[in-house]
Amino acid sequence: MTSNPDSDSQNASSSQDASKPPIQTIHLPTMEEIQGQDIWNNCAVRSVVSGVMGGGLGLAMGLFLGALDNPLMQDQMTGRQQLIYQAKQMGQRSWSSCKAFAVMGFVFSAAECVVEKARAKHDITNTVVAGCVTGGAISARGGPKATCVGCAGFAAFSVVIEKFLERHT
Repeated sequence: MTSNPDSDSQNASSSQDASKPPIQTIHLPTMEEIQGQDIWNNCAVRSVVSGVMGGGLGLAMGLFLGALDNPLMQDQMTGRQQLIYQAKQMGQRSWSSCKAFAVMGFVFSAAECVVEKARAKHDITNTVVAGCVTGGAISARGGPKATCVGCAGFAAFSVVIEKFLERHT
């Protein structure tokens, strides 16, 4: 049985065409997408959004951790007293965590954005500086030693998280 060389080449080219993915067109951003990116690149907007999101996370964590607190005199309290105590603890803990995480998110995001704009680079150094500023600002009430420890600790934590998420390649 003889085969026709022309039909073999046609079969080979049609099988190659079938395996090639279709060419996709390039999608240029619309004006709305460009404006959205410009808004998000504003340090004030980014910081406020991060602060609000941090506050929401702190609120949720405070509610969860506040629910785990047990009253010291649990044996002597009625069910109603325990419920009231638990609700107060959850409210106090959630508000405290909300404020702390909101400040943390706001300061970190603002510092990272300002450093990134000043350096015109997007790398791990921005994260280290922002972590140091945030840790120092949060622990500033404890004095200079606490500020230095807070700076180093939060900067190290920020780097670990950054490496874990592998945001910068």
